[in-house]
Amino acid sequence: MKIYLVGGAVRDKLLNREIKDRDYVVVGATPAQMVEKGFRPIGKDFPVFLHPKTQEEYALARTERKTAQGYHGFEFNTDVDVTLEEDLARRDLTINAMAIDDENGEIIDPFNGQEDLKNRNLRHVSEAFAEDPVRILRIARFAARYGFTVDSQTNALMKKMVQNGEVDALVAERVWQELSKSLNETTPSNFIKVLRACGALKVLFPEFENLFGVPQTEIWHPEIDTGIHCMMAMDQAKDLDNETAFAVFTHDLGKGITPKEILPSHRGHEQSGVPLVEAVCNRLKVPKNYKRLALNVCRWHLHSHMAYDLRAGTIHKLFEKTGAYQQPENFDKYLQACQADATGRLGMLDSDYPQATYLKACLKDALAVDVQQLIQKGFSGEKLGDEIAQQKIKRIKRYKRHYFNQN
Repeated sequence: MKIYLVGGAVRDKLLNREIKDRDYVVVGATPAQMVEKGFRPIGKDFPVFLHPKTQEEYALARTERKTAQGYHGFEFNTDVDVTLEEDLARRDLTINAMAIDDENGEIIDPFNGQEDLKNRNLRHVSEAFAEDPVRILRIARFAARYGFTVDSQTNALMKKMVQNGEVDALVAERVWQELSKSLNETTPSNFIKVLRACGALKVLFPEFENLFGVPQTEIWHPEIDTGIHCMMAMDQAKDLDNETAFAVFTHDLGKGITPKEILPSHRGHEQSGVPLVEAVCNRLKVPKNYKRLALNVCRWHLHSHMAYDLRAGTIHKLFEKTGAYQQPENFDKYLQACQADATGRLGMLDSDYPQATYLKACLKDALAVDVQQLIQKGFSGEKLGDEIAQQKIKRIKRYKRHYFNQN
């Protein structure tokens, strides 16, 4: 029995990055032998075991054979005569097909993964890459994480997979999982670039694909192309929480269906984008809180940008529509998404976004209305609600005057 550290842990060790998960391959062992040594079996499709002390995963070396289209169409072989090289050969990329001997620290690298790490190259191990469409999403995520480029032959293979309909078989949960992870990688826009280069973007995210080539008014968007702007905004949102980063990903989808006769203007794109955001969220089975924030950002992001020009009553309605009075913390996320949109433009990447501070202060003042005092004055029912609204608007007006007198 021989044990090897494999996969992402080896890759990240060689890159001097933090190792989050350690996976091991065991060569020359049977399931019974693993159990005898105290390992606890957890695998369903093939034998995987948890170490009795560290709880890290140890899988028997295996080969796999494609039996049907899609992610689950595989048949596995875990006989004791399966070699380490055979196990590594089934992996997706050369940088993930390396191992370290658990006893002496020797690096086993049959497919030149170290050379590809050095050259920042994402290259498939074998033609078996084409058997699993999830690998297209994974390679796009690795590009977002490491900033590596996709090997030309690998990209050609990915194009064939798209043309053969393999991507159509991806289940919503896996698409969402890979997108969600990519939103907080080092350069999220690379996820889009890789999918677009192989043709997968128009299959998986047609609403985003439709943004490319759509012009915007140059005075507001020096980058002009809507798709480029949205990728820049994604990169601005990489350090925000995942929910907010997703809202940035979907915020301008309405621009993809702007009537050509009004371009480069995008009048009304906020409202027209709402059903598109709904479609993406429903198709990917996005969590409800993600969907709620994404819809708010899509529908109301221009209100944030134009905050200084809004009347007090309109600001009050913005707070109502976005649920700011009930959940101020979610309004903070809305503002963060709007800031990523505003700064995700040529020449604006390092700009401030004072509208956020202004709207937060307006909200704080509006929330200071003393409801109990109004009840003591005799307001109740519908009249109480109307009076609360009027008092909030008065407070917002007062803050507006103070703000502009100070500035």
